[in-house]
Amino acid sequence: MHAQNSGRPADPLDLLEIDSLLTSDERAVRDTVRTFCDRRVEPHIAEWFEQGAIEDIRGLTKELGELGLLGMHLEGYGCAGMSAVDYGLACLELEATDSGLRSLVSVQGSLAMYAIWAFGSEEQKEEWLPRLAAGTAIGCFGLTEPDSGSDPGSMRTAARRDGDDWILDGRKMWITNGSVADVAVVWARTDDGVRGFVVPTDTPGFSAPAIKHKMSLRASVTSELVLDSVRLPGTAVLPEVQGLKGPLSCLNEARYGIAWGAMGAARSAFRTALAYAGERVQFGRPISGFQLTQAKLTDMALELAKGTLLAFHLGRTKDDRGLRPEQVSFGKLNNTRSALEICRTARTILGANGISLEYPVIRHANNLESILTYEGTVEMHTLMIGQALTGQAAFR
Repeated sequence: MHAQNSGRPADPLDLLEIDSLLTSDERAVRDTVRTFCDRRVEPHIAEWFEQGAIEDIRGLTKELGELGLLGMHLEGYGCAGMSAVDYGLACLELEATDSGLRSLVSVQGSLAMYAIWAFGSEEQKEEWLPRLAAGTAIGCFGLTEPDSGSDPGSMRTAARRDGDDWILDGRKMWITNGSVADVAVVWARTDDGVRGFVVPTDTPGFSAPAIKHKMSLRASVTSELVLDSVRLPGTAVLPEVQGLKGPLSCLNEARYGIAWGAMGAARSAFRTALAYAGERVQFGRPISGFQLTQAKLTDMALELAKGTLLAFHLGRTKDDRGLRPEQVSFGKLNNTRSALEICRTARTILGANGISLEYPVIRHANNLESILTYEGTVEMHTLMIGQALTGQAAFR
């Protein structure tokens, strides 16, 4: 007969003991990132969100680089060469503090650095990757445009040959890190299809005005990129890719991290709601003792555990044999949607206090409204999964 009770006390934040699936090295990575976030960012993040700016973003980026978190899943050039699960755990802990923090790391490593690492020349890699990995330089990724989001093939930004040089003209929109970046990976139409360009941000004709008046991802730099006859040498083009395969493969790297990160935001909201329900007394007892509150907490715990297990499975699969695009869509779609619902439910448990920045819940909920739609809307990921199920491309 099997014992019905192991004698271990239940951890209300991990009833399924998902933590036991991690190796000791993976737990060490997780704990290192969590400790850094708790020490360096948590005391300030609500104020940064309210002010709409990260204090000393360059200093923070350098500290992230010193921890090995920038491009941590890439090999060589000063990158840490960690596993996909390690990277996912880091994303979870970063986003448990704030989605803007995870976005900073994700755009740097999975978009700007990955594009150069996967498709760049050796000269481009040597010039930029060590500095980006160390956090002494900041990168951004220019794909989305004012009139081109889910359909990047309709982009208007164009690059034309002028002798041995390239001339870039166009606009990019909603670009994380844009105003503070030292280098931008910009995608543009050419006579030979879509190509990527490595653009130092001090190049004449390049500017990156910050986008103001955001109600989401406020502790994140978001910008427009303006390219007015930006002249680049022939060596600026990414030589190893042509067409939309380039930017879309970069997006899949970042979307994988989002599947983990969203569960960090959800965990923070759930933990806050669970603690609050045990302390808030109404009708002579903690509200955690009422059936409706317990139902909410149970539903939140279920979705949090399922989403975390999904992210973990995707991580192990990515490390073992790589992920197909629809598998990445599965994680991004499910986990962002579930995380947002967890935050909204947590807000109801906190009542009026749920809208206060004294608690993290409304900040996570507002951030997740952006996470739900950036790097692939709900509609696009739904149709990517639908295409895998039916063989029919409904979005074309």
